[in-house]
Amino acid sequence: RTVTGGPLGLLVTAEQLRARGNALFQAGDHGAALAVYTEALSLSDAAAERAVLHRNRAACYLKLEDYAKAEADATKAIEADGRDVKALFRRSQALQQLGRLDQAVTDLQRCVSLEPRNKAFQEALRALGSSMHEKVGRGAMSCTDSKVEQMFQILLDLDEKDADKKQKAAQNLIVLAREEAGAEKIFQSDGVRLLMQLLDTAKADLMLAALRTLVGLCSGHRSRTTAILSELGAPRLAAVLGVEHEQVSLAACNLLHVMFDSLKEGLQKDFRGKEDALVLDSSKDLKLLIKHLLELLVLEGASAHGRDNALNLLIKVVPRKSPKETNNSLSLWVIDQGLKKILEVGSTVCGSLGSLPVTENTRMSTSVLLSKLYEDLKSGVSWGWFEGHELPGKLRAIQTVSCLLQGPSDAGNRVLELEGIMDSVLSLCASVTEAHQLVAVEALIHAADKAKRASFITANGVNLLKEIYKHSERDSIRIRALVGLCKLGSAGGTDFSMKQFAEGSTMKLAKQCRKWLCNEAIDAGTRRWAVEGLAYLTFDADVKEEFVEDKAAIPACSSLLWDRSVLYAVASTLVNCTNSYDHEEPDPQMLELAKYAKQHIPEQHPKDKPEFVKRRVRKLLTAGVVSALACMVKSENPALTNSCRELISRVFLALVEEAEDRGGVVAQGGGKALIPLSLEGTEVGQTKAAQALAKITITSNPEMAFPGERIYEVVRPLVSLLHLQRTGLENFEGLMALTNLAGISERLRQKILKERAVPMIEGYMFEEHELIRLAATECMCNMAMSKEVQEMFLAEGSDRLKLMVLYSGEEDEKLRRAASGTLAMLTSLHPPICKRIPQVTVHWLEILQALLLSPSAELQHRGAVVVMNMMAAAREVAEQLIASEMLEILSVLAKDKEKPRVAQAAQESLAHAVAYGLIKPNPGHA
Repeated sequence: RTVTGGPLGLLVTAEQLRARGNALFQAGDHGAALAVYTEALSLSDAAAERAVLHRNRAACYLKLEDYAKAEADATKAIEADGRDVKALFRRSQALQQLGRLDQAVTDLQRCVSLEPRNKAFQEALRALGSSMHEKVGRGAMSCTDSKVEQMFQILLDLDEKDADKKQKAAQNLIVLAREEAGAEKIFQSDGVRLLMQLLDTAKADLMLAALRTLVGLCSGHRSRTTAILSELGAPRLAAVLGVEHEQVSLAACNLLHVMFDSLKEGLQKDFRGKEDALVLDSSKDLKLLIKHLLELLVLEGASAHGRDNALNLLIKVVPRKSPKETNNSLSLWVIDQGLKKILEVGSTVCGSLGSLPVTENTRMSTSVLLSKLYEDLKSGVSWGWFEGHELPGKLRAIQTVSCLLQGPSDAGNRVLELEGIMDSVLSLCASVTEAHQLVAVEALIHAADKAKRASFITANGVNLLKEIYKHSERDSIRIRALVGLCKLGSAGGTDFSMKQFAEGSTMKLAKQCRKWLCNEAIDAGTRRWAVEGLAYLTFDADVKEEFVEDKAAIPACSSLLWDRSVLYAVASTLVNCTNSYDHEEPDPQMLELAKYAKQHIPEQHPKDKPEFVKRRVRKLLTAGVVSALACMVKSENPALTNSCRELISRVFLALVEEAEDRGGVVAQGGGKALIPLSLEGTEVGQTKAAQALAKITITSNPEMAFPGERIYEVVRPLVSLLHLQRTGLENFEGLMALTNLAGISERLRQKILKERAVPMIEGYMFEEHELIRLAATECMCNMAMSKEVQEMFLAEGSDRLKLMVLYSGEEDEKLRRAASGTLAMLTSLHPPICKRIPQVTVHWLEILQALLLSPSAELQHRGAVVVMNMMAAAREVAEQLIASEMLEILSVLAKDKEKPRVAQAAQESLAHAVAYGLIKPNPGHA
């Protein structure tokens, strides 16, 4: 269409008008350009041309700041062509100005997807994203401002008598502080000073609210933590930690823990230990906090649970010296500043008149802390520290010995051998005062832990312990004496020929221990000592048999697990009952030599034979031991030491030894409990837990045994079983378990790849032991479903593919099945491998022919699939196959009706040969 226009009445087309409009737009006359584009629209009928004109009008409206019309015109252009990036970009600009940012982002994202290298689109999208973030932030901050002001008005109103209203306002602050915007606003609005006033009210509910709000302010924010610590002051925080109110003390402990973590964020990663503890502290703030925690330990006004909380914090932040972290500057500083204070707490007798308030758990926590410091504790402990205190000094000295023997026992032994210590122990054993007897008897018990010390103690105190046990009227004293005798009676360990007491005495002691343990009317402390006694007496197989027959024993142990100090004793008892401790079979030649030299030869108790152990394990499972073990793992306290973790791992491994028991272990929470045990603790403990996980994974459905995300946590422990220092059995079970996981999903295969397991799996394919070699090959077969693994088989200089082809020709049928299965998988999923097979070994053709001629239908099928894939991959490969006897073999197999899968693969191979023109079609073949 045309129109008459201009001074000479010339005919003008829509295209000419568009060109004129473009010139006007370039000259900056956007109004005139808009009028010309509008006129051109009235002349144009072509959809494509009209779309361009609408797009151009949108540009004019943008310049004229009429954003609604700009959006409307751009939309019409997009309706005609959804890939019009100019129209999309202009509509996004209009939408942005109209405040519809989410729609603007959508259009810009479409632009970037259509032209990913267009920097203008990328920059616009980035700028719009920032704009949206700021807008949301402003909105949130505006809302937060009003919230904070409202809370503060209520808290600052002196005339407000409604305590509930004030408490609600304080609780709202806790919730607000969990959001970054809220936390920052509270901090900027003089909130720390107001929270400090709440702490000073001494009202528990307001103090709790203030402490929990401060946790939100400090979490993950080092600079705010530093400022808050400066304003509140370490002495104030330590004082709140030491208050009588248990919940307030615990909340203060949580706040200090968060502050420690936040302050550590400023340290370099190189300065972090294995347990995320501090190894090097150049920060005055950290040392200031630790210094006040140490002072709180001996502060007379501090509560008993506050003292325990301070010990637990010190355990978390003071590092244990290890080969991986040799920097011990913080430990040395803690020893210098606080060793005497720590020992003073450890030497305090619970309930003693005029002593520091402590709980029954205090000494155990002190022992754990001293254990962490022991590697750097060169000076030892001096008896002279307690001189001049007469009886109180002796009591504290002996209590310190007990504390050291429970922790760094070597240091305790040295102190025990100091002049005067043992005499004091023996004299206090005869004291008429119960508290004095308790301290002395406990020292004897802890000193009798090892056989090396047992002979020394036996010579000095065994008769006294017997007298106390027989004649004391107090159960609290008798049980402790009994435990001392139990330890001495078990000095021979599992050696049946080395018994300290007369026949039957051990059984009597065990019976009395079980009687006390199962009597709920007796106080928990006495029952706890009964478990301690059984932990030693159960070295004797007769005692083990009676323990597992006692249906009340396991539930009684479980009922005491809330007491942190009983964990190790329960775990030790179960290790003994399941025989899951280390025991090596003696070398027959060495036995003969020992007999000839008339040396002592250890003897196994008849009831420690495998059939007895298996029966005991079944009875423990029936009694609910798995639930007890899972409860112990959940117990997050310092008494769950690495050694204790190792014992629990040993028991779990014994419980899953038989395949039929594994389902029950998983059902009672055993699978879940094993994961943390396999990731933390001693190397032996982690390995035992990992092996137990492997056994479960091999015989159970992993997706049911480890539901949800838990299945991915199992991969790392299983990979750890592949390390060279592990035993052959551990290697084998790790490979078998990983095979099952690799067959489940690509995500699991990616997790196995991420843990760098493939090179180790590959290494075991060369193992001499046939079962390990087979397991590695089967694992690689499942891993070959991943693209990354497939590419590895084509890597230059790699013999992976050659090994797999050669293994397909081995005599071991299981190995052939695994290797040929891998080849079938690889050739199906990654065709380039088909071309490489003829290049890796000259024997490739005879190996494939042997597979097709195998009496095993499974091997035949795998070989037929490999040949079919190779025929389909390339004509030159097909030529090599057809030129051999392969054609005759395929022709026979294609007619085998008894093996339909093999016949189908053979038929498809022949069809490819026909398609290439290598053979003529068989008219009689369907």
